Amino acid sequence: MNTAPLATDSLNTWLDYWSHVHVTGIDLGLERVIPVAEKLGVTRPQAKVLTVAGTNGKGSTTTTLAAILNAQGYKVGLYQSPHIYRFNERVKLSGIEVDDQTLVDAFVAVDQARRDCDLTLSFFEATTLAAFVIFKAKQCDVWVLEVGLGGRLDVVNVIEPDVAVITNIGLDHTDWLGDTIEKIAFEKAGIIRPDIPVIFGSMQQLPQAIQNKVDECNATLYVADRDYFYQYTDDGQAWMFASSGTTLKLPTGALALENISTAVASILVSGLTVTQQAIAQGIQQARLQGRFEIRQIQGKTVIFDAGHNPHGVEFLLNQLRKFLEYNKQYTEVVSVFSMLADKDINSVADLLKDTVLKWKIAPLTVPRAAPLEQLDAALHGETVQHFDSVQLAFKSALNETKNNQLILVCGSFHTLEAVWEYLEECQ
Repeated sequence: MNTAPLATDSLNTWLDYWSHVHVTGIDLGLERVIPVAEKLGVTRPQAKVLTVAGTNGKGSTTTTLAAILNAQGYKVGLYQSPHIYRFNERVKLSGIEVDDQTLVDAFVAVDQARRDCDLTLSFFEATTLAAFVIFKAKQCDVWVLEVGLGGRLDVVNVIEPDVAVITNIGLDHTDWLGDTIEKIAFEKAGIIRPDIPVIFGSMQQLPQAIQNKVDECNATLYVADRDYFYQYTDDGQAWMFASSGTTLKLPTGALALENISTAVASILVSGLTVTQQAIAQGIQQARLQGRFEIRQIQGKTVIFDAGHNPHGVEFLLNQLRKFLEYNKQYTEVVSVFSMLADKDINSVADLLKDTVLKWKIAPLTVPRAAPLEQLDAALHGETVQHFDSVQLAFKSALNETKNNQLILVCGSFHTLEAVWEYLEECQ
């Protein structure tokens, strides 16, 4: 499709157009993007920019950052990916998803700019630039940007951040980013700029590639459990944040404490004026579907988590152990489970086996879905039930789960999406 839609056409028409303009959906590199971004005038925002890269936890960290800054009264543009239900979820202004027409108007501008430059853009490039166009037009005080893939060559990196945040480094997207922690860390470290604060929010060993980039840029590095610290209070109802000259007692939130603390550390070095009250309020208001999301459904406790690689599942298990420690009525875990075929299913299954008592598995209904045989092979020796669909697996879990059991839905965003669609149909 070469003929561009009109400003009066629907958002879906434009999204379909962007999926066909370029030869691939992902095309890492900034050569084509930079001229278009400069034409749009978005490369030097009159705003504070916080950019977040990392393997896992980016969504929770950016959500918490935006919630805290919104609570303080800043006008915040939040860009995240992917979305779950609606594309609009990717672009929020002061906590509210932008409407279809705002996105369409931005797409019109992006398409005109790319034509003026005689360039094509991938779906991700075009949609990310549209978010920047909106943030500029709405004169946001702060841009909170989640990197889609890697860092160095991701379209988000056309914007120079005032604070660079790297949540953690794990092995994922190895075809694109490299097959070792150091290679992937090199790509993530590409968001670091000269003389800015850099947060590394993981307790894993600091990759040398990040330290090298920090040294090269004369940036100031803050590392979790070295330069700032966090821990729950004895009752688990609050937590303490401590860094040089700062100690805060804060409420627990719905998201993972590691990511909340990364957001707090980032706020404190950003130069933005933020009160402890706003930090506390933002933490309590921050919500993100599918990140250790706990819901009560038909009297049963269900945890949704989108962890889809070994690093993400280790993170999930750490949170689950803490939850079980404070909720001793739950002694067994039943999992509704499915994954994509190109993910490390064996490693993910091995990590979960010690915690999950029963498995209810089904193939996803997307092109990259793992077949039932592949899922079954990874769960060899486990108590496994097969279903034709994730929806039927979840229905079975709801009907059969006892009071001492909780249901864990995990393995992929697509697994969660299937259950959410089922729940919407039941309403």
